[in-house]
Amino acid sequence: MGATAGPVWGRREQQDFRSRVRGTLLGVAVGDALGAPVDGLGVDAIREAHGAGGVVDLAPAYGRRGAVTHHTQLTLFSVDGLIRAQVRRDTGAWHPPTDLHRAYLRWAATQRDWGPDERRAEDGWLARQEWLYARRDPARALLLGLGDETMGTSEAPKNPGEAGPEAAARSAPFGLLVGWEPQLVAQLAVECAAQTHGHPTGCLAAGAYAVIVHGLARGESLDAAVQRTLALLAARPGHQPVSDALQRALGAVRQGLPTPERVARLTGAGTAEGLVAAAVYCALVGEDVRHGLCLAVNQDGPSAVAGALTGGLLGALHGETALPPAWLAELEGRPTILELADDFAMEMTQGPALHGPAGSSPAWLARYPRVA
Repeated sequence: MGATAGPVWGRREQQDFRSRVRGTLLGVAVGDALGAPVDGLGVDAIREAHGAGGVVDLAPAYGRRGAVTHHTQLTLFSVDGLIRAQVRRDTGAWHPPTDLHRAYLRWAATQRDWGPDERRAEDGWLARQEWLYARRDPARALLLGLGDETMGTSEAPKNPGEAGPEAAARSAPFGLLVGWEPQLVAQLAVECAAQTHGHPTGCLAAGAYAVIVHGLARGESLDAAVQRTLALLAARPGHQPVSDALQRALGAVRQGLPTPERVARLTGAGTAEGLVAAAVYCALVGEDVRHGLCLAVNQDGPSAVAGALTGGLLGALHGETALPPAWLAELEGRPTILELADDFAMEMTQGPALHGPAGSSPAWLARYPRVA
């Protein structure tokens, strides 16, 4: 698996890219945090607890307002794995799925350990963030898929019957590889999804979501990004459930005012393709970021993942400044998210200045070690 030559990075292009990276990661987190307090509740129960309008602001979950779930945690480790893959490429080793798997194993350790182990220098910077050691109801498939050192692959996936949305929910960072061709972005997301969610539909939904984010990060409209994704999916075996779900999302836009019932019909049984379709719909019909996120979480499906997926799309589309500032002010882990986003943007635009034949930054290699 390889990448194409990246775009030309002038100052304006770098600033726009960094804003979209920040927007994507913060969008995932703020959507996740908005949905967390009502995750698993039906729309009637949400209205009973939060009023007729449902959730319209951050509410307490896990003992605080603005708390995120495992969806955000894993998204951050996706970013960490992508940076580490770029850094390790200097050694002649280039297999990003392996670097992502190692990153996900570092996340799995946060779900078992009391806190960071300072003796493990190879863990790098992100795994030393204490707030990430909170256990936020991770799906069983995640813990099983990452329960040993064996990496699931497309040929031998972990949990081959699992089509849940959790793999898609950690896949937004793959779409931020704007120098890659869309089919390579899709392939990486599919291969990494197979590490925990091996059902072909779950894997393809993760690939489709990553390609949509990729189009947005390159400056396309959401509709154009979805159309490009549908064209790419058409060439892949088993694409029909994912393609059909995305087509239903586009069709629902023309069916009248958005309602929780319309969103719930798209989410269906809560599998990956339904949640990705619902996120696309909410991002398309939302009057602004706040409205789109509220649409995503106030419905009968899994609210946290719907919010995270929708937030990733809206953040990639509009950049960080479009996100509600009052929600960002209370967001758990915001300093870490911003620092990681800026590191990713710097690696992708200025990697050769940080590590390479001409010399390397010791601080950078301490943050993102070349070893496992």
